[in-house]
Amino acid sequence: MSSHAKPALAVIGGSGFYDFFDNEATNVEVETPYGAPSAPIAVGEVQGRPVAFLPRHGKNHEFAPHTLPYQANMWALRSLGVRRIFAPCAVGSLRADWGPGTVAVPDQLVDRTSGRPQTFFDGGGVHVSFADPYCDDLRTATIKSADDVLPMKGAGTMVVVQGPRFSTRAESRWFAGQGWDLVNMTGHPEAVLARELEMCYAAVALVTDLDAGLEEGSGVHAVDVFAEFKRNLVPFKDLIRRSVAAVTETDTCDRCRVHTGVSLPFELP
Repeated sequence: MSSHAKPALAVIGGSGFYDFFDNEATNVEVETPYGAPSAPIAVGEVQGRPVAFLPRHGKNHEFAPHTLPYQANMWALRSLGVRRIFAPCAVGSLRADWGPGTVAVPDQLVDRTSGRPQTFFDGGGVHVSFADPYCDDLRTATIKSADDVLPMKGAGTMVVVQGPRFSTRAESRWFAGQGWDLVNMTGHPEAVLARELEMCYAAVALVTDLDAGLEEGSGVHAVDVFAEFKRNLVPFKDLIRRSVAAVTETDTCDRCRVHTGVSLPFELP
């Protein structure tokens, strides 16, 4: 791969997903107006195509969900040339029929976080369209890349909670009662920041547990979540690689270009 090749595609790895490339990769240090990203960004190849990889929580899981440098992460990827992002993540299931090992490609998001910087536009009257928070092109690429190893659900609503604690049983039952399917701690503001920078973005969620309201046991424990994610990590990574390879266009799709006709207070990187 040329040292000058710009990665138009990126993968942001979640809990337990700290590396991506089997072949040689180059680590790139990127500084942004929002500080440094979670880790140096690795640039390697997937079927001969340059791809960027960023471990969301850092190489050694230094960052908790509520302390992640979300703005720096998104800005750094955009500044390297990234325009389309796959975002694998660990989730709890709010449905008894979506058990551990299930992969879901959500089409909707509910934000229940608080206190996180969630925009690049603190002035200037910029309001982005977010009715459909995930890129249909990337969702379709993942759904079409599925095999029989990990059962696939091609839609669903993911509620994002503040963390780092897990939900109470009452909260979990309330979420499920709203008709929501998955619970996660990092999907917001990551998705909206990608949209503000006009990057296509799709979450790819690996179920690690049934949330507390669905079971009568002792509730969700982090050690069990990490163990379940690790158990499925090899086929999950393979799914992400196949999803990346399935993307034919590498520029932002028309639906994720939300600033057309809008005067921005600064130039996008």
